[in-house]
Amino acid sequence: MARRLALITGASAGIGAAFARIYAAHGYDVALTARRADKLTALAEDISLRSGVETLTIVADLTEPGAADAILAQLAAHGRDVDALVNNAGYGLPGVYADSKWEAQKDFIQVMVTAPSELAHKVVPGMIDRKFGRIVNVASLAGLMPGAAGHTLYAASKSYLVRFSQSLHLETENTGVHVTALCPGFTYSEFHDVNGTRDLVSSSTPDWLWLGADEVAANGYEAAEANRPVCVPGAPNKTIAALVKLIPDEWMLALLASQGGRFRNTRA
Repeated sequence: MARRLALITGASAGIGAAFARIYAAHGYDVALTARRADKLTALAEDISLRSGVETLTIVADLTEPGAADAILAQLAAHGRDVDALVNNAGYGLPGVYADSKWEAQKDFIQVMVTAPSELAHKVVPGMIDRKFGRIVNVASLAGLMPGAAGHTLYAASKSYLVRFSQSLHLETENTGVHVTALCPGFTYSEFHDVNGTRDLVSSSTPDWLWLGADEVAANGYEAAEANRPVCVPGAPNKTIAALVKLIPDEWMLALLASQGGRFRNTRA
């Protein structure tokens, strides 16, 4: 019987690459998509050697409105359906909203909100028909907290992914399709290097708050298999998420106003 296929966006490094290795280790063929062809190729070769599964690489830029259709068309050309979808692609936009260019914010919404929603919308019907599917939307602990200054749409986009995942989880109940929002906190990956906040964040956060990408992805995989709608990996993050529910928003906003500059770049 043909192996199932997992499609992972933002697969070239970090949590996305970790998810690719985990799904391959569980016998899935993997389709890897990101903007960097060299990193995708290297990862695909490594996974094929280690796990003996088929790997497909698709270079795509999710800021392009037609990217989702192009990715799925390439898979269809190989005769493949998506059995597991990991919406991992993402980044942060440093600075404050009023000082930014709308084009940058529009691209951000396209990658962080529109693309994962579109991909899920287009693969869910087939998953329901086949009575099997897994969708992991990589959100963030920030999506469970009130907004903070800087990186203005980041928490908003992650909060959207949490609520979207919860609703889709309920809509696909008893269909064989599992939907999970993965909400990691600080994770060792390229995320902070790309948005230029590595030194800022590393100098202001203790080591015990950080998790490795492999651990985060493993938690996400297990949560999707167990059909848990929201997964917060790591005991410290679970504690923070629980406390946020108990503390009034006004208090949290005051705390974030006083401490947010330690973690977020509010300069353009």
